[in-house]
Amino acid sequence: MDADTALPSRALTATTNNESSVSPRRPLSLAARAAIATGFVLAGFLGLVGLTLSQANKERALSALHDRLQNFAIAYITNTEVNRYGNKLLPPSDTLPDPKFSQPGSGLYAVAVGEYGYHWQSNSAIGRDFSFLKMLEPGRSQFIGPIDTRMGRLYYYSYGVALDTDEKGDKWVRLTMTVAQTEEQFEGANAAFNHSLVIWLSILGVMLIVLQLLLLRWSLTPLRKVASDMSRVENGDSEQLDSQYPLELTGLTERINVFITNEREQRTRYRHTLADLAHSLKTPLAVIRSQLESTTGDEPARRGSVLDQVRRMNELVAYQLSRAATSGRQTFASAVPIAGHAEDLVQSLEKVYAAKNVLCEFDIEDGAVFYGEQGDLLELMGNLLENAFKWAGHRVLLVVKMRPQPGRQRSGLSLSVEDDGPGIAAEKIEMVLQRGVRGDERVQGHGIGLSIVQDIVHAYQGELVVDRSPEFGGARFSVTLAAS
Repeated sequence: MDADTALPSRALTATTNNESSVSPRRPLSLAARAAIATGFVLAGFLGLVGLTLSQANKERALSALHDRLQNFAIAYITNTEVNRYGNKLLPPSDTLPDPKFSQPGSGLYAVAVGEYGYHWQSNSAIGRDFSFLKMLEPGRSQFIGPIDTRMGRLYYYSYGVALDTDEKGDKWVRLTMTVAQTEEQFEGANAAFNHSLVIWLSILGVMLIVLQLLLLRWSLTPLRKVASDMSRVENGDSEQLDSQYPLELTGLTERINVFITNEREQRTRYRHTLADLAHSLKTPLAVIRSQLESTTGDEPARRGSVLDQVRRMNELVAYQLSRAATSGRQTFASAVPIAGHAEDLVQSLEKVYAAKNVLCEFDIEDGAVFYGEQGDLLELMGNLLENAFKWAGHRVLLVVKMRPQPGRQRSGLSLSVEDDGPGIAAEKIEMVLQRGVRGDERVQGHGIGLSIVQDIVHAYQGELVVDRSPEFGGARFSVTLAAS
């Protein structure tokens, strides 16, 4: 390959390495997620509250403006009179309902239009164009605004009346009184209210966010406590999570403690297995070495002795591997049905011990399951059933019952195997359960089956009890696994 071809390859490799070295973005913490969510929710909520209050204030202000302009109009109408001839309206007296009516360009105007060409306006309305006003029928009123005029946008209230011209009240003169106000004055008051509303809602929002963060920090304290306790466990300062946690975290911490216990037991089991295996192989290896180094003796005998030791070593290795492979109680173990596996095991044993014509009876509860590895269940039941078939006269009984416990998600298990054999004397029970010890040297076997059973029961934090069968008179092996 020439240099021109090699250079792009190196550049491509460097680019690929740079891309692969980019670490994934770290997810937001629970506190950050809650703070962001709370901020959006508060912003939306306070925004809706602000719009609602602003709209309610505007409607209230419009209602107040209507009442105010109406009162001004009625005040002017009350002060308006008709001359003695009944053909002319006299302007209102100098008594003003508001000083702004006397100030030109104040934004508050009063205009009256009546029959016989009558037209009157307050000093504030001088030079203003109110030609758009129309006379109203007596008794009618209207409140309009804001409308566009040459003076700007206005709100105005008009009221039509009929003034009597004599004492008899049979002659009337029509009059329409209008009071107007610019939109600037109205909107100015609303703007001041909205400005104050935004300031106070903003202060309230900040206070609520700070309070929410404090509450969130207090609420997440148990989680931080769990993380702290986990660090203490990792550093060897504590055996388990031993603090008091809220109810919502109790299930989690209990599962974590079970997981920690199982992991330590598994690690201890592997360590002990390796130590036991090394110790167990010392004697066979020494015998083999002695036989191979020996120059005397019968060659076939030496060969047979070496083969016996090799066979024993193979059995020891198989046994220790079985011990090490025992899974033990698992937090998330699936449920293994027992009935089907029990039938398969018994069918196999009936073939092996066909000459003894053993009858195996079942008393298995419907739906009985084993929470653990299927291999552990087969080892447990297989060794107990094989031991029973080996010692039984003609009958074997397998009993399996579930043991539910309130407050526990998974039920416990009770499993027992009985036979009508000679049984085991009470003083020999402890000896029989030791690895490599057989109840009768005349019976074929290696004496490790019951030891495997003990290891499995211990790994699942259960109990193994050996006594005499009350029904058959032989031995009864009872295994009890606690609920979890």
